[in-house]
Amino acid sequence: MTTFGPVRLIIAASAIAFVFASPSAAAPAADFDERMDALLQASGTPGAAVAIVEAGQPPIVRAYGVRRLGRPGPVGANTVFPIASVSKAFTSAALGILVDEGKLGWDDPVIDHLPQFQMHDPWVTREMTVRDLLVHRSGLGLGAGDLLFWPRSTRTRADTVKALRHLPPTTSFRSGYAYDNVLYIVAGQLIEAVSGQTWETFVQDRILAPAGMATAVVTSEDLFASPDRATPHARLNGEVRGLGAMTALDEGHVLSANAAPAGGIAASAEDMGRWIALQLARGALADGRGRLFSAATAEEMWTPQTLIPRNVAAVPPGAAPLFSTYALGWRVIDYRGYRIIWHTGGIIGFRSVAVLAPELNVGFAILTNAEDTGLIMGLMYELLDHYADPVAPRQNWPEQWAELMATRAEARVEERLSKPSLTRPPLPLNAYIGAYRDPWYGPITVVRQDDRLVMDFPQTPGLRGVLAPWSGDTFLAEWEGEGYEPALVTYAFTAEGEVEEIRVKAASPLADFSYDFQDLRIRPAGTAGAPE
Repeated sequence: MTTFGPVRLIIAASAIAFVFASPSAAAPAADFDERMDALLQASGTPGAAVAIVEAGQPPIVRAYGVRRLGRPGPVGANTVFPIASVSKAFTSAALGILVDEGKLGWDDPVIDHLPQFQMHDPWVTREMTVRDLLVHRSGLGLGAGDLLFWPRSTRTRADTVKALRHLPPTTSFRSGYAYDNVLYIVAGQLIEAVSGQTWETFVQDRILAPAGMATAVVTSEDLFASPDRATPHARLNGEVRGLGAMTALDEGHVLSANAAPAGGIAASAEDMGRWIALQLARGALADGRGRLFSAATAEEMWTPQTLIPRNVAAVPPGAAPLFSTYALGWRVIDYRGYRIIWHTGGIIGFRSVAVLAPELNVGFAILTNAEDTGLIMGLMYELLDHYADPVAPRQNWPEQWAELMATRAEARVEERLSKPSLTRPPLPLNAYIGAYRDPWYGPITVVRQDDRLVMDFPQTPGLRGVLAPWSGDTFLAEWEGEGYEPALVTYAFTAEGEVEEIRVKAASPLADFSYDFQDLRIRPAGTAGAPE
């Protein structure tokens, strides 16, 4: 291992001499290190690691910055980062292995292998296939059910799957795209039912170990046991999330174990280099050690299934694809005439992306320990430009993405809620307290503590907060969990003055979609629509 300064590492997977002996087609631009240093400084991101692979060559891994602000520990090739939804491709690959073994088929009904599976609509329950679990066309709304695991939850995976039957659809089955996580949790349970191993054990034994991903982990316990791990960071003390000073966060914000099949893997850049190499080799293991999955399964996982509506305003000028689709755990778009297979990952305090360009024979992964989506997206396009045309002038994509993100943050400031002058609710506090339930979330309580109301989602540690009077029978909930999005809580009463329903929505109009408070229908426990 060769070290350049206190916080940068350059590693070739098998021998350092590889990096210097002769130019590699997989090598980034000559000034890539200086560029990364400048981009991290400009964005305030404490650390990052990048793995770049050209099929048939050892991965190039580069690391920058520190694992935690205020501490000297540098990010290295084996520093472990949560990769969040980049994990979805691993769950897809696990199912692909079972397909290769003849234990299930992509178009098998889920209930053939998981009889307890049940959607809100009995017809959809019967028709839902293994493929449908992975492609975001179920009819559920964007992020539906994410509060079952987000930000954290004490639920089991089986409990989460059981709750699905209470989540009503927002569109008809297979009619359109809406990103979800809960059906990947079902996929995890399906893997266990078919293989006899938990998702964690199957992924560890059948994917990570054979692929040589030695430092990758599938549980938060293993992540916290690693001394070489990145820690989360975000900007929380500005007018809206994303503005203010970069701050190190509590490490407890890892994804709940019940949601691991949707986003629970943590891996290093060295690990991700091996994963990218395996993908470019269509499932063939390095050094002729056989196959993890068949080439046919690799192509199946990359084949578009669901059309994603094109949103030109969501990307800088020139970055909008002509088509955008979702395959099996991957997004597929076009860029500069090439097919790009990719997926981002984001949880509190981390952002990542994995990218494959099969026709260019190149892929890469970028891992960061801050909530700067613009940095990873800008780097993605800058690297794609380099491999598509190494001599073309630089487009400065990271700067363009940063400008777009700044514009969005300004819009957030303009759209933030102004606090009314109300100082107390219209009814005595005891009128609002009680034991409540939502059909899919479960129990929720509101109690009185002296002259305050406190709302508690007991299966979500940290989602407990004081209800401050806002307007009429609406309160503002600010949660104990660090950085959790505040919510507006509105009571509706019967003619007799009893609580009929509580509705909740994120206070910020641009809150992360996983805060799906708006899907809750909270009623007094034991009443119709609030099953025990």
